[in-house]
Amino acid sequence: MGVPVIAIGVPTLVEAATIVADSIELISKQFEEFKELKEATKEDKYRLMKAVLEPSKYNLAVTPKEVDSLVDNMKLIIAHGINNSVLH
Repeated sequence: MGVPVIAIGVPTLVEAATIVADSIELISKQFEEFKELKEATKEDKYRLMKAVLEPSKYNLAVTPKEVDSLVDNMKLIIAHGINNSVLH
C-alpha cells in the first residue's frame, strides 16, 4: 500500500528475576542484617537472580495484576501524544 506506519509498543511483562532483584534491593535497605547486599549494584542483583532462576526454569515473564488499568492509561497517553503532535 505504500503508507508509512509507526509502531508503538508498551511493555506489559516483567521477568521474575527483575522482581526478585528489586525485592532484594528493598530488603537490603529495610533490614540491617542484609546491609552487605547494599554494596551490590542493581545490575549485579539482576544478573545473580537471572543466573539462579534460568536453569531451574523459574525466570517467568509475568504481568502485573493491574495490567488492564496500565494499558488503558498508556493508550490515552499515546493517543494524546499523537493528537498533540499532529495538531501542532
